Amino acid sequence: MNIFITGANGFIGGSIAAGLARAGHRVTGLIRKPEQAAELERLGIVPVIGSLDDRELLVAQAQAADAVINAASSDHRGAVEALIEGLAGSNKPFLHTSGSSIVGDASGGEAGSAAIHREDSLPEPTADKAARVAIDRLVLDAAKRGIRSAVLCNTLIYGHGAIKGSASVQLPRLIRQAQKSGIVRHVGSGGNIWSNVHIDDVVELYRLALDKTPAGTFYFVESGEASFREMSTAIADALGLGAPQDWPLEAAKKEWGYEMASYGLGSNSRVRGTRARELLGWTPKRTSVTDWIKQEMRTASAE
Repeated sequence: MNIFITGANGFIGGSIAAGLARAGHRVTGLIRKPEQAAELERLGIVPVIGSLDDRELLVAQAQAADAVINAASSDHRGAVEALIEGLAGSNKPFLHTSGSSIVGDASGGEAGSAAIHREDSLPEPTADKAARVAIDRLVLDAAKRGIRSAVLCNTLIYGHGAIKGSASVQLPRLIRQAQKSGIVRHVGSGGNIWSNVHIDDVVELYRLALDKTPAGTFYFVESGEASFREMSTAIADALGLGAPQDWPLEAAKKEWGYEMASYGLGSNSRVRGTRARELLGWTPKRTSVTDWIKQEMRTASAE
C-alpha cells in the first residue's frame, strides 16, 4: 500500500511511518525542512517537503496515495479539508489523529469527579476544545463523501519514538522541568488522571485501522491510566530526586503555557476505548506507564 503521512518527522507520525515502512508499505512523509529528509530516508520513508498550508500539495498527495494518515496537527482545519478533497469518492482510508484533551475538564490538577468517557457518549466540548472536535466531526462526516475515514483519539502517549530527537507531549515536559529545577512538579495536587497508551501499541492500531476500519468510526486509544501524582512520583524515583511537589495552576501556566498546564497536564482525561479491540482485534501489549518510567525511560533525552 502507498501511504501518505503528514507529520512524518514527529513523535507520533514518524513512529507510525517507520512502523508501516517496516511492514512493507511504501510510505511518503510530509516534512517542513529539507534537513529532516535524511532521517526519514534512514527509516525507509520517502520525504516530501511542504507544510499543512500547501493545499495543492496535500490534495495531490492524497489523490496519489492508497491511504492517508494525518498525524501532524489535530487543529489545522485547512489541511484536513484539503486531504478530504483529494480523497473524496475514492473509498480510500483516511486516519485523522486527535487527542483526548477534548474531554479534559481543566480541573487544575485535582481528581474532582474524574468522569469516564466512552466512544458512544462523548460530552460536548469546552469552548477551548470546540474547534478540534469540529474537525473530528468533519473527518467522520467524510464517510458520506466516499472516504473510509476514522478518528483515532490518542490519550497520553509514552515510550520512545522512531525519529531521533522526537518526544511525546506530556511526560517530557515534566522531566525537563525537573531536570532544570531539581524538583519534580505536577499541577495542583496531581490527583488528576489520564488514560494512556504506549507508542508501539499506537503504531499497531494505525496499521490495523488502515486495513479494517469501517468508515466514519471514532476510536479512543488507551490501554491503562494513572494519576499525575503517580507518574511524577515514578519520574522522581527514576531521576533520583525527592518527592514530587504540588504546583499551583498559575505557576504551572508560566512554565508550560495555558493549554498545556490547563489541559495536557492539569485536567482529567479518563476514557475507555472498546471499538479498536472489538472491530480491529487490537490487543495492546503495554499497560503501565509507571512501569515504563521506572524501567525504560531514558532520562537524559527527556523522552
